[in-house]
Amino acid sequence: MRRGIRGVTATALVAGLALAATACGGGDSGGSNNSGGELSGTVTFWDTSNDAEKATYRKLAEGFQKEHPKVHVQYVNVPFGDANAKFKNAAGGNSGAPDVMRTEVAWVADFANLGYLAPLDGTPALDKSDDYLPQAVGSTKFKGKTYAAPQVIDTLGLFYNKKLLKEAGVEVPKTFAELAASAKKIKAKTGATALYLRGDDPYWFLPYLYGEGGNMVDARDKIVEIDDGAGVKAFKAIKDLVDSKAAATDATDGQENQLKALKDGTVAMAVDGPWDIEGARAGKAFKNKENLGVAPVPGGSSAQGSPQGGWNLSVYAGSKNLQASYAFVKYMSSAKVQQETTDKLSLLPTRKSVYDVPAVKNNEMVKFFKPAVDGAVQRPWIAEGNSLFEPIKVQMNKVLTGAATPEQAAKATGDAYRKLLKDYK
Repeated sequence: MRRGIRGVTATALVAGLALAATACGGGDSGGSNNSGGELSGTVTFWDTSNDAEKATYRKLAEGFQKEHPKVHVQYVNVPFGDANAKFKNAAGGNSGAPDVMRTEVAWVADFANLGYLAPLDGTPALDKSDDYLPQAVGSTKFKGKTYAAPQVIDTLGLFYNKKLLKEAGVEVPKTFAELAASAKKIKAKTGATALYLRGDDPYWFLPYLYGEGGNMVDARDKIVEIDDGAGVKAFKAIKDLVDSKAAATDATDGQENQLKALKDGTVAMAVDGPWDIEGARAGKAFKNKENLGVAPVPGGSSAQGSPQGGWNLSVYAGSKNLQASYAFVKYMSSAKVQQETTDKLSLLPTRKSVYDVPAVKNNEMVKFFKPAVDGAVQRPWIAEGNSLFEPIKVQMNKVLTGAATPEQAAKATGDAYRKLLKDYK
């Protein structure tokens, strides 16, 4: 869902934007009326949205201040690549953590396991819980308690340049094999490379893995699966696409490079998510917004699948302003605010009722991505879930640079998982 970069390493500095300033964050948030009276004090909000989204999220936070004039919201935009480690450092040191954080779905179990999140069961934060999409709720739970409110749900799709595909005389590919077969024709007719392949980010590896009928782990039966035959085929699939020049790739800065290539029209297709719709449309290739097409992620040799992603809202366990923080989460995950994010950013709501609003129902990207989300593959919502990506990242780089074979990469990833997950076979 970055709804920006999904990379697992820190890449940028934090930029803070104070709305009505005063306190520093989490443990220093000033007083609020916790006895049921009027809310007051400061709520520090770490927003992990990307450059195309952050202005909207800042305005939404300002809206909370209008409803609660005695509450000051300190808005801080934290680049996605920095946010996980930065929050752990602040929460672990009991200094500087935000009251509320926009948490990627894979982070919730991890943070909750460390004791850094406040349970939200029985608090105002969980308003009209039966209105949430069932699949959006899974990532908010850990060991029987709820540690987040779902705010955005998403998955990956195939973004494509309609004009380039038409010029090349090729159809939108339904499989990666079809994509590879059309690559030479696309290059000859348009000069564009068929696909930008995110070789820098392991999240983008999952459609290839799912496409071969595989998965990272079986969390129910505690079995490592990534080093089976499907895992080998998935590593081979990305290698073949790059070696055949059907795809361009980079080991770093894939988010920026992919978006630029798509916007400039130097690639015809890219696997991406709804968070980059507005960013893509800002490019010269999509001056006519209708030129951006979105289709299901291509399938592999035996299946088709894309990971479920999204963003939740969590409250820091050490917050000194819990009541105002709960109210802020309630507001930011409300149907009204979710409708605004769809209207302005084409992001998908987590509330069922919002999909009944005509403007949302008729949003062209919602029309595609809602069925895609309904069919998306649930990731393992375990404390180690986010840590499962780093071994894939390492081995993707080795495969794409020729330093490891697909077989070696799959085995090394499986070995790393068993060291991380002590009780898994």
